Order: sequence, then C-alpha cells, then structure tokens
Amino acid sequence: MSSTPAPVLLDSRVRTTTPRGEKSSPTTEYSALLRTVRDQGLLKRRTGFYILMFAAVSLALAGAVAGFVLLGDSWYQLLIAGALGVILTQFAFLAHEASHRQVFESGKANDRAARLVANLIVGISYSWWMTKHSRHHANPNVLGKDPDIERDVISFTEEDAARATGLYGWFTRRQGYLFFPILMFEGLNLHVRGLRTVFGRGRVDKRWVEMGMLVPRLVIYVALIFVLLPPGLAFAFLGVQLAVFGVYMGASFAPNHKGMPLLPRDSKVDFLRRQVLTSRNIRGGRLVDVFMGGLNYQIEHHLFPNMPRPNLKHAQKLARAYCADHSIDYTETSLMQSYGIVIRYLNRVGLSAGGDPFDCPAASAYGR
Repeated sequence: MSSTPAPVLLDSRVRTTTPRGEKSSPTTEYSALLRTVRDQGLLKRRTGFYILMFAAVSLALAGAVAGFVLLGDSWYQLLIAGALGVILTQFAFLAHEASHRQVFESGKANDRAARLVANLIVGISYSWWMTKHSRHHANPNVLGKDPDIERDVISFTEEDAARATGLYGWFTRRQGYLFFPILMFEGLNLHVRGLRTVFGRGRVDKRWVEMGMLVPRLVIYVALIFVLLPPGLAFAFLGVQLAVFGVYMGASFAPNHKGMPLLPRDSKVDFLRRQVLTSRNIRGGRLVDVFMGGLNYQIEHHLFPNMPRPNLKHAQKLARAYCADHSIDYTETSLMQSYGIVIRYLNRVGLSAGGDPFDCPAASAYGR
C-alpha cells in the first residue's frame, strides 16, 4: 500500500492485465469486485441515514439563523458566519451524494433533492456542478479530459505553469503555499460560476427552475444580512462565511486527487486502475468521515459512485485487499500528510514558471 506516490505522468501503456499468470481480463477484474460488493448488500440505499443527516444539518442551520437574529449588531456575528460556512458545506456534501444517486432508489428523486439543496440552500448551480463533476468521474486526472486539473488560477501541470509570466508567474511559483489562502475566494467563485452557467448561452438542464431557486436564494440572503446588520459588519459577515465555505470545500476535495499520478489524454488504462491509481484515501476514523462527508473514501467512491456514504468504509476493506491481490497501488494517508503532498506537488509544478521563487516582480520592476 502506497502512502505518498509521486505525482508523475503515467505511461498510457500502463499494465492493464492481471499479474501472476491469471487469465482474467481488466473488465472481469472490476466485475468480480463489483459482484462481491453487490453480494454483500453495500449498494443498497441507506435512506434512513440521509434523513437523519439532513435533519441534523437542518437543525444546525436553524440554530445558526436563530443566533443571527438574537445577536443583532454584534461582532460575535462572525462566529455565526463561520458556522454557516461549515453548515453549508455539509449541505453541499448531501447534494453531492444525491447527485450520485446515493440517497434514494429513484433517479428523479435524487435529482430533485440534489437540485433543491444545491441551488436553494447552498447557492450553487446543480447543472454546472453535474456537468463538471461527471466529466471528472469519467476521467480522473486524465489530461485534457478532467476539468479539475485544467489551468485556472492554479496550474496542475508543468506545461501550464511554464506559460505563467509576470505577476501570475510570481504567484504560480508559490502556488503550493498560496493554495489554501486562495481557497478563501473559492466560495465566491462557486456562486459566480453558478450564475454564469444559468445565465449563459450553453445548454442548462431545467434552466428556469435553477434560476427560480438560485437567484432568490442569493438575493434574499444578501439583502437580509444588510438589512439586519450595519454595512461594515454585513460585509465582514459575508466575507467570513464565504471564506470558511471556500476553504472547507477545498480542504475536503483537494486531498482526493491532487498530487496523484496523471494520465495521458490517449490513455488506455482500464476502469479499475484508472480510478484507483489516481485517487487517494484519507484515514482518520469517524471524525474524518464527518469532516469530509465520506470523501475520505475517494477510491471506493470512484469505484462505486452510487454507494451510500455509510457503506464506503465496509467496501474499503474489500477494495484494499483486492488491489493488494492484483498488485494495484492503493494510496491512503492522513489528512495532514495529504495537505503536505498537495502543497509540495503544486510548488514543484509551479517552479516550471521559472525565475527565483523569492523574487518580487514589483520590486524587480523598480530595479531592486
């Protein structure tokens, strides 16, 4: 079992056959694991668990709203803002699971629940999320196919980093160290991307339904804050809530694939290895299970995307043993180790931008 694999580009010819002289093909390898998981009932819905989770998070939201109203004009409101950031991330986890058909037997029921929670409660577009996330699951860490490793503020490949110049290049050379601070803006970014999607020209499933939920949610939320709080405190409240939401979301999703091997666009790697070799699990027990909303079982989530959260830990034992028997690297680290891997990986990629990472472009411009 590997703990800190090097974030390298895997050859497209990576072995797709079973070692030790076995005759089973890559397809039958995954089918055998899937059959074992299904026979143990691990794909059965756990609707009761999700009802309890939704009730608990809704109760927490109600408590935060009550605290907000009772506190009034007080800087203690920033504690409520931070709590809201955490609560909304927990709702995002539930929307993510419903989008994967993990909650209800009916696909339509899952879609309705996910769309409602994502748009009306969290404030992000379900259609945007589904389009992006579906592409990621089909091709995790595959260059040119996985949107999660496309060049944006952060560069995930040396080729992308090498294109960064000027102030952007200065940032890129330090992007590992700056990754978590920049996540403070990710909450705002998610809301903006949602609005750009529903108001954009591209195809959007149930566009008017999403507009009818997303726009009132964002407008009413912001309006209430500015009506009930003085302007300075209102801006601070929004800033803290969005920052906590962004950092929490990023801290939950980043450990899963960042710093794991990349696959060429034309890769022929079979499904089992493609999902396992590019994913990282996070150990830590129940506390990490709750903190990451089940995303800590990333390998099992990618192998069985419609598996309910409570069953992932049981599937892990089967998947880990199966990978060991078939000589497939299975990566698992602690949460802090994963953050260290992500930071080192991004810094190593960022150095491709060139220049001294301790040079300040502004100072250089004035002949320092």
